[in-house]
Amino acid sequence: MQIFSIGDVTRYIKHILDRDRTLNSIYVRGEISNFKRHYSGHCYFTLKDSDATIKAVMFRSRSQFLKYEPRDGMKVVVGGTVTVFERDGQYQLYADQMVPEGVGELSLAYEQLKEKLTAEGLFEEMRKRPIPVLPRAVGIITSPTGAAVRDIITVAKRRHPGIALVLFPVQVQGGEAPGQIVDALQAFNLYGQVDVLIVGRGGGSLEELWAFNDERVVRAIAASQIPVISAVGHETDFTLADFAADRRAATPSQAAEIVVPDIYELRRYIQTLESLMGTHMQAIVKEKRRKVMECRQSAALQRPMNLLADKQQQVDLLRQRLIQTMEQQLTAKNHSFSIQAEKLALLNPLAVLARGFSITRTSEGQIVRDASQISSEQELEILLAQGVVYARVCSTKEA
Repeated sequence: MQIFSIGDVTRYIKHILDRDRTLNSIYVRGEISNFKRHYSGHCYFTLKDSDATIKAVMFRSRSQFLKYEPRDGMKVVVGGTVTVFERDGQYQLYADQMVPEGVGELSLAYEQLKEKLTAEGLFEEMRKRPIPVLPRAVGIITSPTGAAVRDIITVAKRRHPGIALVLFPVQVQGGEAPGQIVDALQAFNLYGQVDVLIVGRGGGSLEELWAFNDERVVRAIAASQIPVISAVGHETDFTLADFAADRRAATPSQAAEIVVPDIYELRRYIQTLESLMGTHMQAIVKEKRRKVMECRQSAALQRPMNLLADKQQQVDLLRQRLIQTMEQQLTAKNHSFSIQAEKLALLNPLAVLARGFSITRTSEGQIVRDASQISSEQELEILLAQGVVYARVCSTKEA
């Protein structure tokens, strides 16, 4: 029989719970009781319903992002992990998220979808497309009767009376709104001759703006080949459409200001550039004229023959210097040659023979330097200054 320690049993149970996928990412609905916020920032509380209770803790790294102060009796939905606290030997919930029930359910859905799409890279900055500076036409996806479309048209026409605006009317809240917004985005990408899209509506509650948190709408915005500006009139909070769009505008009016260039400002800018260009060109021409006058007054153009005479004199001096150098080098080489020739003559073996010496060699051509090299009756060859003598050895005598 195997006997376990309490620590072994507790760790074994913890190991089992930690491997459970459901418990590793779980959302629990309940009522808060015994809520305490420790001076460290950690929050300790109990979640209960009519059937059971569970201890819970939310560490400061998570609790610091709560937008409200939890209180006893508050009904909430808590997301986190269930595992064992080994010291007390009891399981508890480690909370990562906590939202009030009701509106909190929408917030929870928002956070879950945001986390999912962020993990897919849908909100990456590198996917953002630049907004065209001078669009030929602007597509608008919004309600045809709302204040948003009026604001966009008013601002756009004030900034650029000739800009082409193409409206695709859709519902911006309610169950049919997400599908209509997606259809409009796809239609513009297939057929619309526009350079940029504005998608949005005026302000409203979280429920009224929920169409712009719909996954279908967010994915359609991210997939658009035409740059998209999200213009949901809700300045303080962001919709998921804001994250997926290439640019966010706090209001529809601001979206029109971003997209539509102010032609009057452009004209003033062009006039400024023209003035700067004229001034710059005048400065360049003035500088070129100054350089031309300097060239015309230079010695090379005023008295070119004098310049040529100076060069000819320099050539004559260089030629004379070259001749002198060559003569000096030739004299030195002749002197060196004479010395080397005298040395060579002294070393010439024929000169030695001319003084009465001879060279004795054996029949094999070996020069005889010592009497011990030869023997009696051996034939030798004696080389003189004039001619060769062939001899036979009668006898030898060593020195």
